[in-house]
Amino acid sequence: MDKPSQTTPPSTAYKYYMLGILTLVYMLNFVDRQILSVLQEPIRAEFDLNDTQLGLLQGITFALFYVTVGIPIARWADIGNRRNIVSLAVGTWSLMTSLTGFAQNFVQLLLIRVGVGVGESGGSPPAHSMISDLFQPSERARALAIYSTGITFGIFLAYVFGGWVSDNYGWRIVFIVLGIPGIIVAFVVRYTFTEPERGFHDGDRDKDGALAKPPPVIDVIHFLGSRKSFLHLSMGSALHAFVGYGIAAFLVSFYVRTYQIPHDNISQITLPIGFIIGIAGLIGNFGGGYLADRLGLNDKRWYLWVPAISTLLAIPFAFAAFLVNDLHLSMALYAIPLMFSTMYLGPVIAIAHSLVRPSMRALTSAILFFILNLIGLGLGPTLLGMTSDLLKPQFGSESLRYAMLIAFLGYAWSAAHYFRAAKYLRADLDRASSELTDDDKKVSIISKVARWSGFGRR
Repeated sequence: MDKPSQTTPPSTAYKYYMLGILTLVYMLNFVDRQILSVLQEPIRAEFDLNDTQLGLLQGITFALFYVTVGIPIARWADIGNRRNIVSLAVGTWSLMTSLTGFAQNFVQLLLIRVGVGVGESGGSPPAHSMISDLFQPSERARALAIYSTGITFGIFLAYVFGGWVSDNYGWRIVFIVLGIPGIIVAFVVRYTFTEPERGFHDGDRDKDGALAKPPPVIDVIHFLGSRKSFLHLSMGSALHAFVGYGIAAFLVSFYVRTYQIPHDNISQITLPIGFIIGIAGLIGNFGGGYLADRLGLNDKRWYLWVPAISTLLAIPFAFAAFLVNDLHLSMALYAIPLMFSTMYLGPVIAIAHSLVRPSMRALTSAILFFILNLIGLGLGPTLLGMTSDLLKPQFGSESLRYAMLIAFLGYAWSAAHYFRAAKYLRADLDRASSELTDDDKKVSIISKVARWSGFGRR
């Protein structure tokens, strides 16, 4: 049965079951995405790679395919069966993760990472859309924050499991083993999920009472482009991710190089960092969603003020963590900026969904993630790696430390965009309705050309 009753909402237990499995899917997404950064020192040693190549493996090459394929998949999710899309996506990226263990050179690693990116592009947009249909508007930031803890749990597992297995069995075994659970979860999603009714809590119906159909892609892009709050929140998120992905890509490398940790004993670093990320990230993710939902009852701008304030608070603690010269103190201090920096995603996605109608949510998430990942995931690791290489003649083995400190300054720029988004939020929410207005449907000459060519048709 693909569709639930049109009048009966899913039980509380079942919707939390679905949320739990989707969070597990997201966890596997980030295990498979993050594991390369955990193991990149032994990989670098085997293939003789530089920091720019390491950045490319996790940065622009991966992100270009991730974000490009994400748009058509999100459109598919807005008109098709989201359960099946998530199932196919997790199965695909998990298979590619296992194949990484068989790569013999840099080019093969790069091509397989492209495959991982294509698979992962089908994970979050349909999951976001389903969660927004399962939970009422006043619950969404918390639900999406719970879903976002998959990032934390995924990174935790990558650090703890990946480091220990690599030390004892080699980095290739890590990739081969990590792909297996995702293939199993793909079948769990396909055969235990029921596709939620779109807009159940929002009344997304046309004049005849039928489920409203999503507008053409080009109209959704134009619609979002006319909302200044969306433009600023997406840029704030992108700059936030720019810092986060860049730091995450080189965190293990920083500690290994700075404190001369042997390549066959990286669990000395990954185990404590894994627990720090798990605990601090869990508090930050859930805390951000809880605060936004609680404070947002009186003023929706708190959905953007919470990310802005927490992002600014992360900066001084981040500098402290990376300027001290004691390994254990550095890792302990890093828990504080990590907690603050993970408070943004649930509130940002929730308020972005509030700006559009339910039939536009998957595509809205995909557009948001297109911007976020192209700048954040695409440029963060790549530019940080290049900066480290450029600083090497002046700072030698300390070049990575200073490259990371430069990256952290991006948080201030990110916070400025969150504050700007909050300035326009009330007006944009007042304009939001269940249907696009006639003014929103007016498209530019470029949009019309796209329509005539067939690109923008449903």
